[in-house]
Amino acid sequence: MAFLKRLGFYLFGLSIGIVFLAFFLKKKSDETGVSFCYFPNCRTLKDIRSKPLQYSYEIDRMIQEKKIDSVDIAYFLNEGDVDFGSSDTKSTDCKTYYIEGELKNKEAVLEVENCQEKAVIANLVFE
Repeated sequence: MAFLKRLGFYLFGLSIGIVFLAFFLKKKSDETGVSFCYFPNCRTLKDIRSKPLQYSYEIDRMIQEKKIDSVDIAYFLNEGDVDFGSSDTKSTDCKTYYIEGELKNKEAVLEVENCQEKAVIANLVFE
């Protein structure tokens, strides 16, 4: 059997396998709400979202003044990018993460203290 013919069979079988895997894994993730986070940004945001959120006093007041609601914060925690260069990831009790993203059509940075039992939103800065 010629090499090109074997390569064609291989690629055909591989493509069918990929389609089946994508279909079954998508179906599983839709039904159970399971998401696969392998990158550090995704894992950090997922860890923060899995804990109860608390707001510091300054953030609570800022949220009321700027008319920001919890849906905006949740979107920010889903779509934001963690700045690991500025973040304190070596702390043992509460790690501090700076999450950059867009909030109310403005660039913003959210400071989150990620403790073992809770996540505290400490500061929000619009740029």
